[in-house]
Amino acid sequence: MIFSAFALAFFMSYGLRAVNAVLAPNLVAEFSLSASELGALSSAYFMAFALMQLPLGIWLDRYGARRVEALLLVVAAAGCALFAAAQSFTLLWVARALIGAGLSACLMAALKSFRFWFEARIQQRLAAWILVFGTTGALVSTVPVAWLVAYWGWRPTFLLAATLLLCCCAYLWFGLPRDEEAASGRTASTTGGYRAVFGNRFLLRSVGSLIMLQGGFLALQTLWAGPWMTQVLGLSAQATAQVLMLLNGALLGSFLVLGWLAPRIAARGWDGPRVMRAAAALTLVTETGIAFWQDPDAWVLWLVLAAGSTVFTLLQTEVALSFPPALSGRAYTGLNMLLFGGAFALQWGFGWVIDLAVLLGETTPEAYQVALMVLIVLQLLSLAPLRSRPRTLGTDPL
Repeated sequence: MIFSAFALAFFMSYGLRAVNAVLAPNLVAEFSLSASELGALSSAYFMAFALMQLPLGIWLDRYGARRVEALLLVVAAAGCALFAAAQSFTLLWVARALIGAGLSACLMAALKSFRFWFEARIQQRLAAWILVFGTTGALVSTVPVAWLVAYWGWRPTFLLAATLLLCCCAYLWFGLPRDEEAASGRTASTTGGYRAVFGNRFLLRSVGSLIMLQGGFLALQTLWAGPWMTQVLGLSAQATAQVLMLLNGALLGSFLVLGWLAPRIAARGWDGPRVMRAAAALTLVTETGIAFWQDPDAWVLWLVLAAGSTVFTLLQTEVALSFPPALSGRAYTGLNMLLFGGAFALQWGFGWVIDLAVLLGETTPEAYQVALMVLIVLQLLSLAPLRSRPRTLGTDPL
């Protein structure tokens, strides 16, 4: 019950995070959005998500995961209802930000609860499994949502999402035991706060790679993959939805494999930074291929990109586990703030570079190519400070 309650909420979180990749043509047509406006609208989720992380960590450590996540899901449901009713770009942006704020606890609350209820040796496996559920939400947000939108419209679809979020809220509130939040209330005052989190050298050396590589993939997967298919590869909206479903299917399969593989990788002595560098090499080669191969069949490279991106979560989990349990809520959320703040900047910035390149005379496919090459350069540079973790974690200040 503990796992399923958090997994269902994260299913909704990831689905709503990724749905704009499918809805982009509808929103652009109805509201006459430019590329930078589309990026700003979609990335409002990430901005609000990131801004919520610091208070969220304090709330999780003080009040417990059940209460915090359940109450925030009500905010997300209100955001979905507002999105369904919005008649202007401004209201769409506010609604999207409310959705991001309301869903900001879904993964962090789950990971903190797992840290309390389950043994340390299975933490990475649990993280991989819940990401499987999240990716299933992203999978549903492709072809199934495209069908639903075509039959019913995108506004009623968001009203349905609001109803499902309230159901998840009720399951969390009434279905979970209370011992984790009782323990959180007793230990909250003994924590060292965010100063200890952001003073950790291992985190500071790792976060640039996580932002540029994991955050960069999030920016592409949850928005720009869709317009790339239609405006660069020339695919139809229906074909694009099918490709996005395959992309999220590759992501789902990779998380399943990672859940089985993670303990074996650790047993061979491969720490997070070493795994990150290997996955980064695959990512950079694949993205370069995507940038320069603009044939309609090039969508297959996006499946490789999705499969390789799952490995980045091993470094994220390793960084978060470098802190003591009393700091676990703030460790997870502090890292998440940096990651999703970066995803917000990258998703908006990608659209800004596209608009700038078009203004300077590039064609639309060339503008997308320029934006992706800028991202590749930033990702390559981010690997420079990445180092292996110290022997004693959680006690490595600057």
